[in-house]
Amino acid sequence: QVQLVESGGGLVQAGGSLRLSCAPSGSVFSINVMGWYRQTPGRQRELVADITIRGNTNYADSVKGRVTISRDNAKNMVVLQMSSLKPEDTAVYYCYADVREDYYRPYLNYWGQGTQVTVSS
Repeated sequence: QVQLVESGGGLVQAGGSLRLSCAPSGSVFSINVMGWYRQTPGRQRELVADITIRGNTNYADSVKGRVTISRDNAKNMVVLQMSSLKPEDTAVYYCYADVREDYYRPYLNYWGQGTQVTVSS
């Protein structure tokens, strides 16, 4: 029943910056991994970055040095700060989270509805 609410997508010129945020609606018991994937038509969804509850991060090679992922565990929020954006960053970006909804259930992965990021040349 968890819904991940995303914000921050939009249109930006090449070289610009954008900040994506994601947090679950309502309350959850715990969230392990949180992160962002992206997808374009005709291509499979690919990892952009993720972060564990302890703050360990993982970045796609294509975005290293241009993207920073962070999280606020108190707010259950993950933030993807993107800079030096390139046209090839254009995609629908999907938030995901490995969520434990309550004490009696295991962790399960949930996805946001996706937010469009368009980088113009």
